[in-house]
Amino acid sequence: MMTAGPKHHLTAVTIIKANSIRVPEKNFRTMGQRPLFRWTLDTLSSIDEFDAIVVDTDAKDELESFGLPNDPRLVIRDRPDALLGNHVTANALLDSILADHPSDTYLMTHVTSPFVSSTSIRRAIAAYDAATQAKRADSLMSVTRMQSRFYRQDGSAVNHDPRHLVPTQDLEPWFEENSALYVFSAASFNRTGSRIGQTPLMFPLPALEAVDIDTLHDWTLANTIATGLQYRNEN
Repeated sequence: MMTAGPKHHLTAVTIIKANSIRVPEKNFRTMGQRPLFRWTLDTLSSIDEFDAIVVDTDAKDELESFGLPNDPRLVIRDRPDALLGNHVTANALLDSILADHPSDTYLMTHVTSPFVSSTSIRRAIAAYDAATQAKRADSLMSVTRMQSRFYRQDGSAVNHDPRHLVPTQDLEPWFEENSALYVFSAASFNRTGSRIGQTPLMFPLPALEAVDIDTLHDWTLANTIATGLQYRNEN
């Protein structure tokens, strides 16, 4: 009689800071009738595959005052004093988080990418599992596929010849890391010190899901999208 192998442990990770330089109190601003951070936490909480959902923050009191999902898997982690400040990188935070929360696989996402769907997250996990089992990749990062004409700062063409125009759909596709989600193992992270391993699999996201809120213009765009999504759901 065959017995099941050990359960694969999967942890979701996100980071929420109290202050944002370009968009004040960004993570707690109301967008579509709920604070921004709840868009991501609600999505993660809807995914049964996660064994734990770790939130690294320097704003625990604010999160609790706004309200958190009622999910027993949710772990609110107080950020160590040594890792406070805007100069601290996401990889430095991950180094500390992984040490405190061992897991086979981690999925990291950001609350500033509120439209990443549960469907895309599940697809990303499945793509990562297939690629690592086939030894084709050791990590996954979400990207935005672009087929546009790019220029350097001095006006010179990067990926096309302006004298011989071809339809943009025939240009070589370029891929932008959009920071919406990453999937990796502790072993991969330890090899590179980064959520992106040595052989990352690129995972294209739809343009709407790749929206990232970094500036006030981004906030206005995201809030407009959220209003449209809410109207569509109500009708």
